Amino acid sequence: MMKIGMLTSWLSYRSGGLHEAVSRLTFSLQADAECQMTVFGLADAQTESGADRWGSAVAAFFTRGPNAFGYAPGLSGAVKAANLDLLHVHGLWMYYSVASLRWIRATGGACIISPHGMLDPWALRHSGWKKQLALRAYERKHLQAAACLHALCGAEAEAMRSIGLRNPICIIPNGLEPLNPAAEGAPVWRDRIPGTAKVLLYLGRLHAKKGLVNLLQAWQGFSKGAGRDWHLAIAGWDQAGHEGELRRIVQQWSLDRVHFLGPLFGAEKRAAFAGANGFILPSVSEGLPMVVLEAWSHGLPVLMTRACNLPEGFAAEAALEIGTESDEIRAGLDMLAGMSEEQRRAMGHNGFRLCRDRFLQARNSELMRMVYRWLLKRGPQPDCVLAGIEEPVAGTSQASTRIFEPLAD
Repeated sequence: MMKIGMLTSWLSYRSGGLHEAVSRLTFSLQADAECQMTVFGLADAQTESGADRWGSAVAAFFTRGPNAFGYAPGLSGAVKAANLDLLHVHGLWMYYSVASLRWIRATGGACIISPHGMLDPWALRHSGWKKQLALRAYERKHLQAAACLHALCGAEAEAMRSIGLRNPICIIPNGLEPLNPAAEGAPVWRDRIPGTAKVLLYLGRLHAKKGLVNLLQAWQGFSKGAGRDWHLAIAGWDQAGHEGELRRIVQQWSLDRVHFLGPLFGAEKRAAFAGANGFILPSVSEGLPMVVLEAWSHGLPVLMTRACNLPEGFAAEAALEIGTESDEIRAGLDMLAGMSEEQRRAMGHNGFRLCRDRFLQARNSELMRMVYRWLLKRGPQPDCVLAGIEEPVAGTSQASTRIFEPLAD
């Protein structure tokens, strides 16, 4: 038996793709009698509604003070009192990193940290002065104290090494449950979009890094040209008032056939994927986006940037590559609209096959179990682990080996 603690931020859909990735991994691991899981995280008004997704004991803590830091009285003590064999931390920059560091120091236990893209260059620059303070106060020590770091892809592992982290790194992608692309009812847009129209779906947080302003700029010309029979469905929850900015752009530019659907979860989300004709993610920074995997699992052709860290999608002809600038996004939109229905269907089928062969949760959960066993000295080092390094990373300065000092915005 391995007593594993999962420590993360908000235990609700508020944390976006992080919630999806962590809850899927936890639920899958809990199905194995070898793993006894306890989830620790932050509570909000939506936490209880998603409690059944974890499949394990959940300890939720309400916060005090600024939500961005997530100070939760009692969290640190609860983690220490849980008598864990191993702690797995998901995400960075909040109080739970402090709680994790205290646990490492108090117990000497093995900790694995999954940044989920939060150490990528763009992410480090965004609100860089706040992250600079966090690094100096606790996050640098926290990262360096980890027995292993977890990267979702090779690019994320390279980002970790480039900022001087020398820990062992395991590379394991996010995963999906067994694929079931069947629709569950009509999509929520059916009362406003004709059934004969084509729908391009965006689903995720409404945040500046997602590239939605440039998508709307690209849509301005596309909707009057090759995209006359396409509608853009934007589904997601607002973050930092970005939805208001997007709505003002739509109104000021008099954009046609753009629909804001709000957040979609569960059956509504699956129905949206099943009812769409394509999916787009024009992000400037990602870890490994669950929404692209979900789009592929529903057989959708995808438009995405290289920053989505899924080069397999381009190699498998499951996605069209777009840049982050509006003209680059427009070129991708025109290419998608210029494809025949059969070509779009074939691209979506390629994505479905890629998910089946590369991104199933059961396979990736087994890799994580192997890493846990290795860290607890109960098994050999898995092939997915890159060994730690003793010397400074080639090409980095001595200062950078203490972890990159991020640039302010």
